Amino acid sequence: MKAARRILSLLLLCSSPVATPAHAEDGYDLWLRYRPLAGPAKADTVAHAMVIVAPGRSSTIAVAVAELQRGFGGMTGHRLDRAAVAVSDAIILANPLQARALGFDATALGDLGSEGYWLHTTTLRGKRVVAILANTDVGLLYGSFRLLELAEQGASLSGIDLRTAPKLQLRILDHWDNLDRSVERGYAGQSIWDWWTLPDYTGPRYTDYARANASIGINGAVLNNVNAVKESLTARYIAKAAALADVFRPYGIKVYLSGRFSAPIELGGLKTADPLDPAVKAWWAAKADEIYRAIPDFGGFLVKANSEGQPGPQDYHRSHADGANVLADAVRPHGGIVMYRAFVYSEKNVTDRARQAYDDFEPLDGRFADNVIVQVKNGAIDFQPREPFHPLFGAMPKTPLMMEFQITKEYLGQATHLAYLGPLFQETLESDTLAHGPGSTVARVLEGKVDRYRLTGMAGVANIGVDRDWSGSTFNQANWFAFGRFAWDPDGDARAIADEWARMTFTPDPRFVTPTVAMMMTSREAVVDYMTPLGLAHQMATGHHYGPGPWVSDLARPEWNPVYYARADANGIGFDRTASGSDAVAQYAPRLSRQLDDPNTTPERDILWFHHLGWDRRMASGRSLWDELVMHYDRGVASVGAMQRSWDALAPYVDAERFAKTRAFLAIQRREAIWWRDANIAWFQSLNHRPLPAGSPAPAHPLAYYRAIETPFAPGH
Repeated sequence: MKAARRILSLLLLCSSPVATPAHAEDGYDLWLRYRPLAGPAKADTVAHAMVIVAPGRSSTIAVAVAELQRGFGGMTGHRLDRAAVAVSDAIILANPLQARALGFDATALGDLGSEGYWLHTTTLRGKRVVAILANTDVGLLYGSFRLLELAEQGASLSGIDLRTAPKLQLRILDHWDNLDRSVERGYAGQSIWDWWTLPDYTGPRYTDYARANASIGINGAVLNNVNAVKESLTARYIAKAAALADVFRPYGIKVYLSGRFSAPIELGGLKTADPLDPAVKAWWAAKADEIYRAIPDFGGFLVKANSEGQPGPQDYHRSHADGANVLADAVRPHGGIVMYRAFVYSEKNVTDRARQAYDDFEPLDGRFADNVIVQVKNGAIDFQPREPFHPLFGAMPKTPLMMEFQITKEYLGQATHLAYLGPLFQETLESDTLAHGPGSTVARVLEGKVDRYRLTGMAGVANIGVDRDWSGSTFNQANWFAFGRFAWDPDGDARAIADEWARMTFTPDPRFVTPTVAMMMTSREAVVDYMTPLGLAHQMATGHHYGPGPWVSDLARPEWNPVYYARADANGIGFDRTASGSDAVAQYAPRLSRQLDDPNTTPERDILWFHHLGWDRRMASGRSLWDELVMHYDRGVASVGAMQRSWDALAPYVDAERFAKTRAFLAIQRREAIWWRDANIAWFQSLNHRPLPAGSPAPAHPLAYYRAIETPFAPGH
């Protein structure tokens, strides 16, 4: 250790109390940058990280050790060798058996499950060490990433005592990736899965993908689009999925596939896909056996059925439970699960679209197999900038439900608008269903604390592509990061998560972090303001959902038209979902239903979701509804201007490439926020003929100008 102490002394002599200038970066390293530390942070990190002691020999331990070497090597300039015995200033990775052999008390690991970890600085036989203790090697990997993240953020490694375990079992990215490498609702380039060169070539990006996911606790990936094609289940593509599974396995990540319900017909040559037909059951069982021979730890199937033209059990007058259970029976012998999406609406159903998933699924409570979990979007329509929480949460006590968030920003400005989704995630998760009285939050429903769920989980529709920065912009990375954090702990805090991300992705300098986090925390509300304020929804241009289109009314299905959702006319605006309207409020718990049935007790942020109100209705501010709506549009534009000014002031703390791209995207966002504001005001003003409130400028162009705008080549559709 004398040599190590000499190295430490040299490193301290070389350390500078001033952070090194930002250098060129393109965003590829995400939040795992491991750039050199300086000053006290460097001294503290070097003092606690001299060698690694890891008795385990699994592939997971190997990647954990490699990550620690990579991370601490990058931050300190000192290579951490692997030692056989505990020495001072060692990082120790140990499971309970190994921990006891080394002299630790491992009893505290009992409640950490198979993925939790205990990270603490302690003294072991007179030697100061940082211990990462867990029941499994995957837990040790998660703990290793957490230790690196703390060091990256400039935290002291002295006195660490962190015990944590995931509150949800399934933490999964859903890739809406097609076999031709296009990505539905993707805004970051082609799919990262190069199906053409798989399984022969598995490039380093797949490993870096696994590293990034493991660093935030994501443990599953659905590889193909929910709008599945039959080829995904052929032997050729199963082999390709198996190659990815081999890369991901050391990182604790299972692969899943979206299953096409009609595959028994299209691949098996059967005349039916009826889930109760014995031949269909046998086909799915044989297909599952084939997949598990190639991928022994295959996670199971994600299913989209009888929605937006996809085949499903209702084609045979069977229920969604029947459809889920035939696949569940097929994967059960192998320990697999089925995630069955509740995103359903039909052109044959004239009921309010917001009601349809509940109407289809709530009567089936208790009829799903024990290895089925129903996957429910955060809101009842479709990933809008703001939606009330989905009424199915809290309404299915006998059927496990998992959350589906959309990380890719289909309806929030796509790649170029800065919209940090942490507040959206938190707003949904902390919403109180009142299913069993106050405190029955959506988070607690997901965690199985309201009803005793045997499966728990959260899925996020990925925003990942081949762009060098993975997500189309640096700040879109924050939504991937935040999803992982909330999937680990649905009771998390969006501001704290933004703070962590900013420190690791850019710099821990508070002169950068404080204004950046403030900007992030207001960004989603800005998008709501200039797109869909006060509970409006689906006012986007149709198909690609890029830009405003509140006037669209000529599509074949009513619920595809924005006018269906706003219902604006000369007298008022909003969708009546009260008892006198579609009665969608009745799908919530009685106490909450009564609150939402009355516009006077409905939160104003959701008021036009539940109520059709007159333009002159007096709002809490004292303004009329019309003036309040215009104020929100104006505020949204102003908020983007404030973000631009904040970012311009942060140039000294950011490398030139990421600064310039963010600056350019904020300019796009402001221009498009004005477009959104002006187009919506022009449309609604053409209906109500009301003057704008004092100080609010008229739209720059007449309504015909905005209606004439076409964007046929918008990405992602």
